[in-house]
Amino acid sequence: MLTVDLRGKRAFIAGVGDDKGFGWAIAKALASAGCDILVGTWPPMMTIFTGALSNGKFDESKKLPDGTSLAFKKIYPLDALYDTPQEVPLEIRENKRYKELSGYTISEVAASVKADFGSIDFLVHSLANAPEIQKPLLETSRSGYLAAVSASAYSFTSLIKHFAPIMSPTGAALTLSFHASQAVIPGYGGGMSSAKAALESDTRTLAYEAGRAFGIRVNCISAGAWGSRAARAIGFIDTMIDYSTKNSPLGRPIRAEEVGKSALFLLSESASGMTGNVVYVDCGLHTMGVALDSASFAS
Repeated sequence: MLTVDLRGKRAFIAGVGDDKGFGWAIAKALASAGCDILVGTWPPMMTIFTGALSNGKFDESKKLPDGTSLAFKKIYPLDALYDTPQEVPLEIRENKRYKELSGYTISEVAASVKADFGSIDFLVHSLANAPEIQKPLLETSRSGYLAAVSASAYSFTSLIKHFAPIMSPTGAALTLSFHASQAVIPGYGGGMSSAKAALESDTRTLAYEAGRAFGIRVNCISAGAWGSRAARAIGFIDTMIDYSTKNSPLGRPIRAEEVGKSALFLLSESASGMTGNVVYVDCGLHTMGVALDSASFAS
């Protein structure tokens, strides 16, 4: 792993709810460099996630290269659909998975982090949702489309808006995208491809605005197909992983730790001159103009 010393640094990672996603891999990479880790977890997953941590379900995947284990300084409930408590609908507030929780909107979580720790150095946006993701774009409702963009793209803008004032002036933010933002991937529907395109565009604009206003860098990783819990909701992730294995220049799918190591580099001072970038970590699949396993190339 790249030798980076992040001792004394603090990261907030939005979107960690198990040990399968990129958020977990990024947390491990940063923790391996000495960074303190705070996470935001979707409220309906909060009890499940904290319970799994306490009962040892994740003990094996918590192991770090130096023999220590990944530890979270604090876990906050976070619903990135809402910026302020006034925006939370009554049916959500009264929902049994939310009723016992409080302070889970973006502005409230940022305020809680400030009260608890004063500041952070790194902000990671590792969350997305599209309620109609299995529908083709032409069958996606307006509300489904807007929900995808709100949860998957605007949430990054809102997180930076609320966290940037408590970030160190050499801090950095990072989000995660997918190549469906730039090319057609049938089945990646519900407006999610549009949301990822917006997210990458916002990365560039936020790099300028947050850079000038706060001095922080903003970058994006476009990761290859990975079998996270969220990706399973798409319904064809195993097909995408198989496609990557057969058609990427490296002839294999990505590994979550590769995204983690790339995030470590982009967030660290090793990438101090890099901002506004979309960096592909997909074993080179995005460079291919043809599918090698196509019947058209059979010989």
